[in-house]
Amino acid sequence: MKSIKLLAILLFSALLFTGCSLKNNDVIVKVNDKVITQADYDKLFNQTINNPGLQMFGLNKKNVDKQSFMYLMIKDRVVSELIIRSLVNEEMEKRHITVTKADTDKELQNMIEKVGSKAKFNEILKQNGVTLAEFKRDLTEEVKMKKLVDMIEKVKVTDADAKKYYNQNIDKFKYPDKVRASHILIAANPEEMKELIKADAKNADLTDAQINDMIQKQMAEKLKTAQAVLAEVQKNPAQFAKVAKEKSEDVESAKMGGDLGFFAKKEMVDAFSNAAFSMKPNTISGIVKTSYGYHIIMVTDRKAAGQDSFEKVKPEIILFLENQKKVDVLEKFIESLKKNAKIEYVNKDYNPTDIQSALKQQAKQNSDVAEQVDAANHSATPVAVPEKK
Repeated sequence: MKSIKLLAILLFSALLFTGCSLKNNDVIVKVNDKVITQADYDKLFNQTINNPGLQMFGLNKKNVDKQSFMYLMIKDRVVSELIIRSLVNEEMEKRHITVTKADTDKELQNMIEKVGSKAKFNEILKQNGVTLAEFKRDLTEEVKMKKLVDMIEKVKVTDADAKKYYNQNIDKFKYPDKVRASHILIAANPEEMKELIKADAKNADLTDAQINDMIQKQMAEKLKTAQAVLAEVQKNPAQFAKVAKEKSEDVESAKMGGDLGFFAKKEMVDAFSNAAFSMKPNTISGIVKTSYGYHIIMVTDRKAAGQDSFEKVKPEIILFLENQKKVDVLEKFIESLKKNAKIEYVNKDYNPTDIQSALKQQAKQNSDVAEQVDAANHSATPVAVPEKK
């Protein structure tokens, strides 16, 4: 059900809207009596490529191939979103939809409660490269959208709807054996040690054997530290959380006294899981070695495999289905706005027809290259892969 909680939070975030202001005379698209400028496009494009989820593609402001499939795909998305924003904001103005700071703060508090704590919520923001101020700005627009949907159509989900979803997706509500554990980590990764040693200019003349000897000595020191910490918590188990805060090198869990919450066996590395799942509650492990270093584990609770009852998850299912219906209503409404709007592409480079054509061409080229690479991998005779022009 965690995925449902997050989806309920994020469903509307895919359609966040802010106004398109006229920042200069370089107009690229006209939407009814409003304009979208090059400045508007550049701002949203830069925000989009700065998304951590796109960093794996190596796309950034300093390295943009404007003929690449990824660039064209983002360009198409940004132009479309700017048009939608303009149309929706115009509709909001007509309907006099406003959102107060109290409205936004209330919605923010609801989201924090769903996640579990403010600390966890802030961690999610950090992982996604979003500041609290940015999130609250977008959240205000999301609240506007919810108000708009409520004015368009009242969405209703019955208990029968929720029960039907529950029965059709029963596996989503099953959970495996779980344990709750805290740990103290003494970080000890030989590869990281090797990199640090080599990065130090004074070690430039060391042989591999000498470097390996240094690593072995550092590992021995780390193990000695772990053994001392283990003796400390074995002597006074009630102080485990205090010791974790002071000495664990897993920074995030250390803040929580080493607490990792409940987790399934497959969620941790094998050595850690095997140790934790072999323990009884309120017991402390010996030293457990993983690729991260030396762990001291304290299991605090266990939860047998089972299935959430319908009554327990009904509120979450109803919220999920309501948001799903609201998105459907919103998408249909947006399509109707676009159909009845007067849209002029002043700068032809931003015409979606041309962008889509370029995308199809790039997709075909990528497919041709992939086929030849695949053929080369299955052939004794190398096949030349043509360079992109």
